[in-house]
Amino acid sequence: MGISIWQLVIILAIVLVLFGAKRLRNVGSDLGAAVKGFKKAVKDEESAPQDAKLESKEGDVIEGEVSAKKEQDKV
Repeated sequence: MGISIWQLVIILAIVLVLFGAKRLRNVGSDLGAAVKGFKKAVKDEESAPQDAKLESKEGDVIEGEVSAKKEQDKV
């Protein structure tokens, strides 16, 4: 029921005839660059929340602290 190796070879030959080797190579390199860019973006996104936590510890004021300080100033 699965696809045999001969069926894959025939499909590859048909695609090669239709598009040509140069165009398939370009499509392959573009696809590889897209996957590489996606992996880099995921890696950068995973490290970004850790950087944000470090930045918030240094002098940033949390909204709850601001409202509590305003209430103390009113008294």
